[in-house]
Amino acid sequence: QVQLVESGGGLVQAGGSLRLSCAVSGSIFSINAIGWYHQAPGKQREWVATIANGGSTNYASSVKGRFTISRDNAKNTVDLQMNSLKPEDTGVYYCIVRQWPVDYWGQGTQVTVSS
Repeated sequence: QVQLVESGGGLVQAGGSLRLSCAVSGSIFSINAIGWYHQAPGKQREWVATIANGGSTNYASSVKGRFTISRDNAKNTVDLQMNSLKPEDTGVYYCIVRQWPVDYWGQGTQVTVSS
């Protein structure tokens, strides 16, 4: 069993930055990847970024060049640095841990970008 706790959401003006953090605990061995998803109001949850166990990263085209996902193995955290935020980045951000064959989700953290 894996537990996730997200933090770092808030209200920011367009063009600003926020840093989200996902603290992972529990049975963290053999985690395949950790990522972030975004759910805008009234829309489906969409993938944002992933960092694999080996450290490789992937990003959705909508955030590439603006967001950076990173991992601190000593602290068991995965961060999402979000720069040049846009109003369309508003929504709830969820951390996901993929530990095949199970996916674990956090409770989400709200990000609001005002224009």
